[in-house]
Amino acid sequence: MRHRKHSHQLGVKRAHREALLAALAAALFTHGRIRTTLAKAKALRPFAEKIITYAKKAALTEDAAKKVHLRRLAIAHVRDVDSVKKLFTERATEFVKRTGGYTRIYKIGARIGDAAETALIELVAGSDEGYKKAKKPARKAPKAKKAAKSEEVTAPVAETAAAVDAPVAA
Repeated sequence: MRHRKHSHQLGVKRAHREALLAALAAALFTHGRIRTTLAKAKALRPFAEKIITYAKKAALTEDAAKKVHLRRLAIAHVRDVDSVKKLFTERATEFVKRTGGYTRIYKIGARIGDAAETALIELVAGSDEGYKKAKKPARKAPKAKKAAKSEEVTAPVAETAAAVDAPVAA
């Protein structure tokens, strides 16, 4: 089975894709937001969020060996020591209270040169609450309405049944 085997291939080989995502993630952590194609932004989102999770876990732990381990895991993926340092020292504390959703993608439109769909991907502020789900209005006693309707319906049926059973007087 091929379930979940292929994701965001971007039309390049594995080594090229890893290098591309590492460079995009380094730019994202350094600048906070970058403009790229929509396909690359969608591929970058899970990659970057895993690295941010490493930084968040390092910020929450007291164990120095664990902090070093998580930082080395991030450097192994991102390959840019300076951007990882900035993420772990400056930006990690913003995401401590967030349970995910560290990045946001905005669609910009088509690029003039090749009509590629472009997007802006940015790191979400730690205090940003995002969109709230609209509450549905409470339904008012649907069972009472059904009970009243069922009484109305059963009464005429009983009368017609009695009329059918009665002998016809002629």
